[in-house]
Amino acid sequence: MKRLILVRHGKSSWKYDVADDKRPLKKRGFKDGELIANAFEKFYVAPVKIWSSPAVRALETARIFQDVLKVEEKNFEIKSGLYTFNKKDLLNIISSCDDQVQKLMVFGHNPAMTGVVNELGDKEFDNIPTTGLTVIDFDVTSWKNISNGKTILNLFPKNLR
Repeated sequence: MKRLILVRHGKSSWKYDVADDKRPLKKRGFKDGELIANAFEKFYVAPVKIWSSPAVRALETARIFQDVLKVEEKNFEIKSGLYTFNKKDLLNIISSCDDQVQKLMVFGHNPAMTGVVNELGDKEFDNIPTTGLTVIDFDVTSWKNISNGKTILNLFPKNLR
C-alpha cells in the first residue's frame, strides 16, 4: 500500500517585491500551518518521506510539518520539479518516488495540487485551499501504478478554526 499526503503551501505574502518563488508565508500561513500540522499529528504514523517545492512559501510550510511530526532531516528533500502548477508534471514527480517509500508527503502549488487530488482520489474538490491537506491511499506496491485511490482524510484550515 502507498499513502500520498498532499499539502498546498500556506497563505503567502504579497507585501514584498520579490520573484514568485521567493514569496514568504504571511502570519496566517504560519498559523494555519501549525493548525493543520497539529491536527494531522493525531492521524500520523511514522515514517514519512517529505518532498517540498523549493519556493519559500512551500518550504516554510513543509518545515512546520517536519517540526511538528518530528521528521528527520534525512527524510526531507527539496525537489526543484515541485515548483510547478501543472498537474501532469506533479504526477510525474510523484510517480518517480522510490518504491521503498510507503508514505510520501508532498508540499506544492495550485492548480497542480487540486488537479492531482481530484485525479487520484475518490472525492472531488473545487479548490484545495492554502494549507489544505489531503491523504489518499492506494492498493499498489509501486508509485508508478498509483490511480483510483481512496481519499481518507482532508484537513482545511477553515474547518478547524
